[in-house]
Amino acid sequence: MSSTYPSPPWDVHRLPSAAGRSFLVTGGNAGIGYFVAEQLAGTGAVVVLGSRDGAKASAAMASIRSRVPGARLRHLRLDLADLASVRTAADGLGLDRLDAVVHNAGVALDDPPRCTTKDGHELMFGVNHLGHVALTRALAPLLSAAPAARVVTVGSFAARSERLDPDDLQSARDYRPKRAYGRSKLAQMSFAFELDRRLRARGSTVLSLVAHPGGALDSLTPARPGVHAATRGSRLRGAPAGLLLQGKDRGAWPIVRAVLDPRVRGGQLWGPRAFGLRGAPELEPVRAHMTDPALAARLWDASCEAAGVEPDLALL
Repeated sequence: MSSTYPSPPWDVHRLPSAAGRSFLVTGGNAGIGYFVAEQLAGTGAVVVLGSRDGAKASAAMASIRSRVPGARLRHLRLDLADLASVRTAADGLGLDRLDAVVHNAGVALDDPPRCTTKDGHELMFGVNHLGHVALTRALAPLLSAAPAARVVTVGSFAARSERLDPDDLQSARDYRPKRAYGRSKLAQMSFAFELDRRLRARGSTVLSLVAHPGGALDSLTPARPGVHAATRGSRLRGAPAGLLLQGKDRGAWPIVRAVLDPRVRGGQLWGPRAFGLRGAPELEPVRAHMTDPALAARLWDASCEAAGVEPDLALL
């Protein structure tokens, strides 16, 4: 008889201990990122909330502490629209290693005109993608110092129907906000899969993978004082959508699993079980347009150049 036993099913309500580990969640002060931070805080890990707004980060940490007594939390001032500040972000962590970074923070614009970052990049592509490319490079020494670190990129349903134009990655010629957002998320996801391929080729212990929240709505999200208000009216209006979609607390589940589950492997995509929209997290197939090797290579080089990091980013 075998002396090994099958791992128990993943339980979103009974997360494994992560005491002694440290995680950084960008955009951890609101939305999906807040609930990722809240759930990870319950594991005993040190959770760092990356946010450019200190007041919002303080409110988020107060909310988490009210629900997780003894939560070990920190704030890292992080402005993904300012690449120079991102490149030095690791200096403010005060850690000797980092067990996971969750690339969650993002911008979604609904209307023109086309906006740019401090560095002149289209805002959504610059914040959602390039800022995280620069952050990954800045964190490389800390991630490499951990025994099995993870880079978890938060993807989006919006990336499924989009395609990248390698000659116009930043929508300079034809700017349409919703399309530009979807392409920025597709760039994030494609880059994450390519990062893992390069890490595996080097024999690195760092994993890169993608998780997405499915259909996560504010109206289905529980209230958190100082972070998110859930009125009775908004809950009633959102109730019909609950048949297919879910709140942001549940949208955090696939991301938290990608951080914690020892069975997770690099290059995977995790999302909600029911049609990729709601429910417990499960492994999903990765679509071919997200891993096209020729396009990924062009995206890699263009992203590293725009983010101001060396193409040999995979020194992890």
